[in-house]
Amino acid sequence: QLQFVESGGGLVQPGGSLRLSCTPSGFNLGYSAIGWFRQAPGKEREGVSCITRNGGRTNFADSVKGRFTVSRDNANNTVYLQMNNLTPEDTAVYYCAADPLNLSDYRCYISGRDFKYWGQGTQVTVSS
Repeated sequence: QLQFVESGGGLVQPGGSLRLSCTPSGFNLGYSAIGWFRQAPGKEREGVSCITRNGGRTNFADSVKGRFTVSRDNANNTVYLQMNNLTPEDTAVYYCAADPLNLSDYRCYISGRDFKYWGQGTQVTVSS
């Protein structure tokens, strides 16, 4: 089964940082735009960030702008989500997924696309 494996989650105090990793299982990351998403208990899944296939452009939800960054290392087949200044509102299961039909090097999307290869996610809990 083709899917991503997310890792790096955990328990962190408010104001702390975590770096999440997203690695494909069973296939190469290749040249797919990648999105990060999260789902908090009782809430719908929301798009958090994305990065174009060449890593040149990124996009972020308003709620995380200025705190989160996204990067990719195609040689090591991994996409990262660096999360700083975390708040309890960031508590959620975080997922990554591919947007293989997005061939643009100039724009990526965090919603409205047919994202594929969803993994099991990694839990992020921000609490004192």
